[in-house]
Amino acid sequence: MNNSAIGVFDSGLGGLTCVKELNKLIPNENIIYFGDNARVPYGARGRETILEYAKQDIAFIKKHNVKMIIAACGTVSSVLGCGKTSDGDIPFSGVLLPAAQAACGITKNGKIGVIGTDTTIKSGAYGKAIRGIRPDISVIGNSCPLFVPLVENGFTDRDNPVTKLVVEQYLAPIKREGVDTLILGCTHYPIIRDAISDYMGENVSIISSGEEAAKYAFKMLMSKEMLSERNEKGTNTYYT
Repeated sequence: MNNSAIGVFDSGLGGLTCVKELNKLIPNENIIYFGDNARVPYGARGRETILEYAKQDIAFIKKHNVKMIIAACGTVSSVLGCGKTSDGDIPFSGVLLPAAQAACGITKNGKIGVIGTDTTIKSGAYGKAIRGIRPDISVIGNSCPLFVPLVENGFTDRDNPVTKLVVEQYLAPIKREGVDTLILGCTHYPIIRDAISDYMGENVSIISSGEEAAKYAFKMLMSKEMLSERNEKGTNTYYT
């Protein structure tokens, strides 16, 4: 057992979708959250810049006596791939592999859509991870650069005409391909999940990368016997 906190970081508030799921799954765990709002968004930055930001984010989180770190950022996760970086001394997870595994387990027609930031889509990391699990699957990706600014500025209502128009613009090519599963490859995107789901239709399964990362972290901590032994509800501490 380990009563230290779980560390979670993101470029902004998107990673809170992961924290929300952690609170449901393991409510007695303490969580340290860091949102790098000063430098949001990460998605339009170069690879080396993102790696440097991730290094700094991890260093900040590690100052708080955490037992695990979750990079609840699709861009950071795609740049790191399925690898990890935290000096190897504590468990680490991104959102990419958990989301890819979930999508491969759900799809029935073998067509998976992936949406994310420019950097995430250009990296091809989701396609590589998915085909590493199931080589038969077709992956259709599209970047959605306006989604993060929409979320960060509060344009999150499913009936907001601006949000609906942007969703249609970005998702039309993916919908035309007939995908039955869609990965929200940025943790900001579940905040406008209703608008995305409305457009894609009820027959398309939506995968939240932040939610899947939380499930993955829970299983990892349980397998390593590192879950908290406290009985009272844990606390969330937020830094920005």
